[in-house]
Amino acid sequence: MNYLVPALHDMGKMLKGQQVAPVEFFQAAQNSLHFVGYEGLSMIAASGLDMVAWDCSARAANLPLCSLLGGSVGPVVSYNSNALWLRSPGEVATEALELIDEGDFKTLKFRMGRDQLSDDLATAQALRDAVGDNIDLMVDFNQGMDMAEALCRCHAIDNLGLLWIEEPVIYDDFAGYAKLASELKTPLQIGENFYGPRDMYKALEAKACDLVMPDFMRIGGVTGWMQAAGLAAAANIPMSTHLYPEVAAHVMRVTRTAHLLGWQDWAEAILEEPYQVVEGELQIPDRPGLGLDWDEAAVAHYQID
Repeated sequence: MNYLVPALHDMGKMLKGQQVAPVEFFQAAQNSLHFVGYEGLSMIAASGLDMVAWDCSARAANLPLCSLLGGSVGPVVSYNSNALWLRSPGEVATEALELIDEGDFKTLKFRMGRDQLSDDLATAQALRDAVGDNIDLMVDFNQGMDMAEALCRCHAIDNLGLLWIEEPVIYDDFAGYAKLASELKTPLQIGENFYGPRDMYKALEAKACDLVMPDFMRIGGVTGWMQAAGLAAAANIPMSTHLYPEVAAHVMRVTRTAHLLGWQDWAEAILEEPYQVVEGELQIPDRPGLGLDWDEAAVAHYQID
């Protein structure tokens, strides 16, 4: 961090007074930070700059970002990823019903990786009993297992009718993921830890997954997403999103293999007009840029001195 902060200040000075050009800004930011590396905090910094630049460009054009990118304003199919962590089966089942009601969601993601496989299976059964057969479910292991345990547990849940199994092992073990993907019937989901489109290319080349879900702060903001979306389109791989749902909604409207948007309401407390979810779909407002403005009173209220 002691090396990155001065680099960020240098990057700001370098771009000051220049015409906003998101792709050029992103390339300049990466070049400016190359001595730190193209992954980790340097990619996060470049991605943040990129998302701001695209928002500014769309606002200047008086267009929603999705329209500037060649799409149109409309709904985006979403799943609720607000909760369903490693709690008891009864608690998870009760919470699931609350999450469905937050936006009439048809899809939920829950977490596995408890000490005992039997507890994971009991949670899956309690969840299915609570929500019925018309709600789709997917599971996330959050990289919590080694390969031996992943083979055991993933095969044990392979007949549960899940939409996907997400990140059972460490994110960059593409060889391990390729083995799992070749053996499982349930689609394997990875991608929130891709640092740039090259990582996604390597994963697809290794046949490490059936689905991808890049995260905007790691993939390279909007610019990195659009490059990755081209790879997904060429490989015919469904593409979902991880975090930043408001940004995600716009790019999903121009992603050929768009699958599901991961929705969280984490930023809504400090937004003037949060996006709305209707019948499980996030509604993009017809406003310039991302259509977001800070609720300054709320920001001041939550600010830490």
